[in-house]
Parts: sequence; structure tokens; C-alpha cells
Amino acid sequence: MNQSENYKSGFVSVIGRPNVGKSTLVNSLIGQKVAIMSDKPQTTRNKILCILNTEDAQIVFIDTPGIHKPKHKLGEYMVETATRTLREVDVILFVVDATASLGAGEQFIMENLASIKTPVMLVVNKIDQVSKRELLPIIQKYTEQYNFAAVVPISALEKTNLNDLVDEIKKHLEPGPQYYPEDMITDQPERLLIAELVREKVLHMTREEIPHAIAVDIEEITTRSNNDLYIRAVIYVERDSQKGIVIGAKGQLLKEIGQTARVDIENLLGSKAYLDLWVKVKKDWRNRDGILKSFGYE
Repeated sequence: MNQSENYKSGFVSVIGRPNVGKSTLVNSLIGQKVAIMSDKPQTTRNKILCILNTEDAQIVFIDTPGIHKPKHKLGEYMVETATRTLREVDVILFVVDATASLGAGEQFIMENLASIKTPVMLVVNKIDQVSKRELLPIIQKYTEQYNFAAVVPISALEKTNLNDLVDEIKKHLEPGPQYYPEDMITDQPERLLIAELVREKVLHMTREEIPHAIAVDIEEITTRSNNDLYIRAVIYVERDSQKGIVIGAKGQLLKEIGQTARVDIENLLGSKAYLDLWVKVKKDWRNRDGILKSFGYE
């Protein structure tokens, strides 16, 4: 890529309450699935770097865990990760849900933003689900409470107004270098991405009590003689009863989790894969520092 004098680059933090569509937005912007998606809140646990390359800019998005009131050490880690990134970036995208009213969670985030000098853009997501007449009062409620650098209504799912959003971000970036190679879309190691894809399937297929008790550890990735990949992954839960739920009657649910995760993993890696799934119990792992670190939550 021949960089002109007008070439810009910078880091953009994507924040907002859980479940407003932050991961969907990042995936839609990048054009590939990097951050996992789920209708369960607090799905994203790690700070994931996703890289968007255009002809005149490189924008590095940081998809942070949702800001919420933490209930355990994992929750504290997630919120600390999200708020720390706000001081390390060039632009903040505050994503809100057009179908939900401004509540205590949004207030909590705007209070956190009050002391930050970084430009904050209000990104009103899910506009495909509300009328234009309903949209203006929603935007007004937010702009009365905070002086946003810009307001961009979008639909991350329908990819509506995403080019406008990118153009608006570029206005707030300084001229700068290309930090990453142009064919790179994330800084995350393959092991983490594979673990996240397996965790996404567990989130989709299990009921309420399971999702946040789940961690996935990739114990082995080897290439077999026929160039297929062998991947051994362990799904950790906190209680024996949860282990039974994840495995399902006659192992049926675990089989389904494996089959659907394998499709995404093969798309990600571009090769055939054999996914060997196991389920183990680690009691109360979300409150144990040593275990949190071993699962990559530093």
C-alpha cells in the first residue's frame, strides 16, 4: 500500500452496555467474524483488536467487554479492561441500543466518560428496529447529557450507515503510520479465536444458568499427515450439574456444539479440522485469580 501524506491511523475503543451490538458492529466493519456474538449479555471477555484497512487509513478497533456492575472477580477484570482502554485510544464509540431507553447503565458509562478528553462519538445501533420519528427523541436524550463529538445512527446487522461511521472516525484521526500489515484483521492468537468460537456455540445452545460459568481452553492444535487439523478443547464449568447440561442426553448437545463450532473454525483457518471436545469441572473458577490467569484473563 502506497501511503500518501493524507494517510491516517489510530485506535478506536468500542464501548457500551452489554448486548447493544458492539461485537456485531466490529465484525460488520471488518467484514469477517472475529468477535463472538450472542444474545446473552457480557459475552466479550477480552480486549480484542480488530483492524480495518482502507485506502487512506488504518483503524484499529478495540472491542471491549461491556461496562456493568461486577459481581465477581471475572466481572471486575472485564470492567477494568473496558475503562482502561478509554485513556489509551484516539476515538471512543459509545454504542447504544435504539430500542432500549436511556437507563442507569448508560448514565454510569457517561459518568465514566466525564473526566476523559478523548473524542466520544454516539453510535445509535439497531435503527432498523425503530422509525425515524422515534429516533430523534432518543438521540436528544443522550445529547442533552453529554457533548458528543458526533452522532451516527446505524444498523450493525443490516450494515446501514457504516461508511458514514468510518468517515466520521477518520475526521478525528491524526496522520500516522500503518501499524499492522494490510492483510491482518486481528492481533489475537488462533488459540484464543478458536476457544471463543467454541464458547459462542455453548452460549447459543445452553440455558440461562450456564453462559457465564463457561471457559474454554485449547489444549492441543496439531496438523495431521493429511494436513487436517486436530484440535482438543476443554469446556470448563463450575458445577457437576452444569457439566451434565453441556454434554446433554447421550452426549447430543456436546456433539451439536462441536459440529457448529467446527464449521466456523474451518472458515477461520481455511482448512479441515477435527474438533475433540471435553467437559470438565473447575469449582468457582470465576473467583480464583490463578485460574483466571491460566484462561488468559490477566
